[in-house]
Amino acid sequence: MPIIKSAIKRAKQTIKRRERNIVTKRSFRDAIKEFNAAPTAATLSAAQSALDTAVKKNVLEKRTASRRKAQLSKIAKAAGVKLATGTKKAAPAKTTAAKAPAAKPATKAAAKPAAKAAVKKPAAAKTTAAKKPAAKK
Repeated sequence: MPIIKSAIKRAKQTIKRRERNIVTKRSFRDAIKEFNAAPTAATLSAAQSALDTAVKKNVLEKRTASRRKAQLSKIAKAAGVKLATGTKKAAPAKTTAAKAPAAKPATKAAAKPAAKAAVKKPAAAKTTAAKKPAAKK
């Protein structure tokens, strides 16, 4: 057992971290076992999410998690599991409300950037493609 105060504190912190890491490891291992037992879209999603959480908490290296997720996907493909494409929320429709007129700038320096933005370049004229020379006989 450590005698120095900082070493005692470090030992306590290590114990707490270890307990947290064990919980995270257990969650992704259980999720992977559950997927292997019954490969479905829901269990695949849960397993991949658990792996991502482990990476986020620095329990698992990101390349290791990527490799494991690839293995899970390979198993899912072999089992014929299809991911549900409608799981993401649809983006809200944009409203076309009229914008309030902008206030005039107090100085000329503030007006310059607005003036530059208003000037547009003319559209480039379309060029015709050059014809290939006739093949020699």
